[in-house]
Amino acid sequence: MQLLQAISEFLSGYFSTNDRSAKTLTAYRSDLEQFGKFAGGEVSLQSVSAVVIENWTAQLRIKGYSPASMRRKVVVLKVFCSYWLRRGELSESPFWRVKLSLGRIEQLPRALSHIEMQNLLAQAGRSCPSAGIPRKGCVLAKIDPTAASLRGYRALRNLALVDLLFATGMRVGEASSLNIEDFAIADSAFRIRGKGGRHRLGFVVDKNSVQIQSQHLAARTRLNCESEALFVNASGQRLSTQGMANIISQFRRDAGIERHVTPHMLRHTVATLLLRNGVDIRVVQEFLGHASIATTQRYTHVAKEHLIGVLKKHHPSLKLRA
Repeated sequence: MQLLQAISEFLSGYFSTNDRSAKTLTAYRSDLEQFGKFAGGEVSLQSVSAVVIENWTAQLRIKGYSPASMRRKVVVLKVFCSYWLRRGELSESPFWRVKLSLGRIEQLPRALSHIEMQNLLAQAGRSCPSAGIPRKGCVLAKIDPTAASLRGYRALRNLALVDLLFATGMRVGEASSLNIEDFAIADSAFRIRGKGGRHRLGFVVDKNSVQIQSQHLAARTRLNCESEALFVNASGQRLSTQGMANIISQFRRDAGIERHVTPHMLRHTVATLLLRNGVDIRVVQEFLGHASIATTQRYTHVAKEHLIGVLKKHHPSLKLRA
């Protein structure tokens, strides 16, 4: 079997039996086609060797790919080889003989400060007119629960989106894929379709957030559009991840926050604050939907920096020394 044929059949076969997103399919196709171009599409699947893989990763390093990007590409190739190993097209995985050193991933999660997060939520609340909903001493939201037009719905949608991302820590892609039926009002919980087909529940525990999400759902169900999406755009179609990013960006500018803010930073922020407040890391792992505790442990570095900073300011030994 030729390598290009193997890639094509893998993409159609693997993704027909695995619950993976369209975004994941696109990423797998891009990485495998890149490898196929390097190895030579006309070569056989059986000719993919440890040497070819090591030479490919060496080229990726020369081209300036980060360790994180290289790791992702290697993982995709491992899944590809394992697929054909299970189907008998490969007698052994070439990765059994591969030795790779891809370098350390130094990037730590970027989180908002407590004040920045508070200002972002407050700005979202100010964008929504009518009756006020207090949150921690300030007016967070002003909502017209009877708003049924797309124009009147938009401000409530934007508030509900920002509030939901922070309340549940869900990824922006997970928020975009939510449908109306995924919000169980009785349990104040969202059914989240996570990465790798790992579904979980996202619970809303703040009563003000519950009110915001309930009012958004009520306004959303009154809209006259065919989409089943929970968040919709001005055309009545599912609100895209880029549309959500634009909403966060506008709130950031209006709130006077100087640095760039992405939807994913709200996820980082709530995870960091949970750890700072003493929540067990296993609980945070479940909350974020991480498959591995190692992924969650990245946030402990940020929490430790905060701890050290507080100790340097307030440790009693600083006042006991002359």
